[in-house]
Amino acid sequence: MAAVDNSNALFFGGSALKLILAVDSIVPPLTGIGRYTWELAAHYQTSLEALDSMRFFLAGRWVGNPADLLKLHTSEGHAPKRKRRFLRPPQSWYRWRTRREMRGHVFHSPNYFLPDSVESGVVTVHDLSVFKYPETHPIARIKHFEQGFASTLARAAHLITDSEAIRREVIDYFGWSPERITAIGLGVRQEFHPRETSEVAVSLRELGLASGGYALCVSTLEPRKRIDRLLAAYLDLAPTLRARYPLVLVGSSGWLSEALQEQIKRGEQDGWLRYLGFVDETLLPLVYAGARAFLFPSIYEGFGLPVLEAMASGVPALTSNSSSLPEVAGGAAWLVEPDDHCALRDGIEHVLCDEGWREIAIQRGLQVANVASWEQCAKNTLDVCRRFA
Repeated sequence: MAAVDNSNALFFGGSALKLILAVDSIVPPLTGIGRYTWELAAHYQTSLEALDSMRFFLAGRWVGNPADLLKLHTSEGHAPKRKRRFLRPPQSWYRWRTRREMRGHVFHSPNYFLPDSVESGVVTVHDLSVFKYPETHPIARIKHFEQGFASTLARAAHLITDSEAIRREVIDYFGWSPERITAIGLGVRQEFHPRETSEVAVSLRELGLASGGYALCVSTLEPRKRIDRLLAAYLDLAPTLRARYPLVLVGSSGWLSEALQEQIKRGEQDGWLRYLGFVDETLLPLVYAGARAFLFPSIYEGFGLPVLEAMASGVPALTSNSSSLPEVAGGAAWLVEPDDHCALRDGIEHVLCDEGWREIAIQRGLQVANVASWEQCAKNTLDVCRRFA
């Protein structure tokens, strides 16, 4: 066993442990659960002195370095077929050997499900949208949860949620004991911070944008994000306001978004909307920092990381008054009912134009974001896992 650095061990909660982290969700582009898993893996690797053992698990096999998972993909984000061999189900002897190698370790799945070969472990449940809003998910995802999630809950020793709001939902929905569920907030990368106009001007100009000259929404295009409501409300703003601050959408095309795609095309044709699709993570912080306001009217989120990223960037934010979003905003954002057209429209105008509120919101947002770090998220997660060492 490697010698333990006492200062680092104390920071990560005292005694060391043997930990296995499932890394199946580390697939570029890193968003949502993939980002969460990557940040945990990265911070764990910088804290190995506090661990007796750290191993990474994917589809029945061990992964030496999670960073290699990102290298297996082409620039378009698709893995070459010849490199997918490690995803094949292992032979029975290999499954038996893997299970034996897991003995004495705490297994953490950051993506809802424990592998069939894992007898027990800690599981992160990010939200219950597949149960509460099944109409907003693809059929295949719903069936996946119906077939496998009960087994995971039966074997899980402890659950982690991203927010207290989802923790309470899990307790109520599944009847779990409160002592068996811990809420651990997510973090924000240091790349998200306020920037001078001169720092972002060139990159934004290449995108056809001007610093302070647009409203921003970063979201996958899927029904529960309520992007259709956002576009309808934005279209209802005064034409001069829309012309001064066009709306910029960033995010992948998602699912169940055919009608929304048509709505986006009409907005782009009319000149008040830009859809950039996926933006590389090196450029995304600049796009945040250059925005006049950030708009995120999702009806349901396990955490709502884009809101935190916007506040860390010094950008006033509007978001929904439901699920975890008020908790994440911490009193810094303008909250609205996303399905109330007039409230959403008026809220957008407010965050764009009310200078007094904007100044207060920027300062409060920075205060909230400054205490949310991935390092703290990793520390708190290790503390939970250590209980079951």
